[in-house]
Amino acid sequence: MRYIIMMFGSQRDHDMLSGESTGGTAWTPEDAAKLHAFMAQWNNDLVESGEFVEGRGLDAPVHTRRIQVADGVPVVTDGPYAETEEVLAGYTIVECASFDRATEIAARLADTPAPEGTDLGRDWYVDVRPVVGGSDMPAA
Repeated sequence: MRYIIMMFGSQRDHDMLSGESTGGTAWTPEDAAKLHAFMAQWNNDLVESGEFVEGRGLDAPVHTRRIQVADGVPVVTDGPYAETEEVLAGYTIVECASFDRATEIAARLADTPAPEGTDLGRDWYVDVRPVVGGSDMPAA
């Protein structure tokens, strides 16, 4: 069964990780290197276990367009959006034995390093969802 692990962030998170301080603690190059090393190890572990299918980080939320229908007409809005702070920052697709195993894999991301003074651990979360078309779908 395939599962998608969705990682969320905000424009502010992206800016801080890029070294810009926009109301938060800017990440140093060393902080960013620790994060990248952690994610590389997490991905490599999944490759070695045979559970990795695909993973990608996404560009900054400011480079987003939302298309909504208003009065039957598509309306395009550039991001980021005032309605919500968090957006999809990246994803990993895994193929593993169960929903519980996918959850266990995603829970390892709780150890993601962050510089002192950041609020990464306070409001951090990821979502895990089955990918449609797989077998053994969990009950709704």
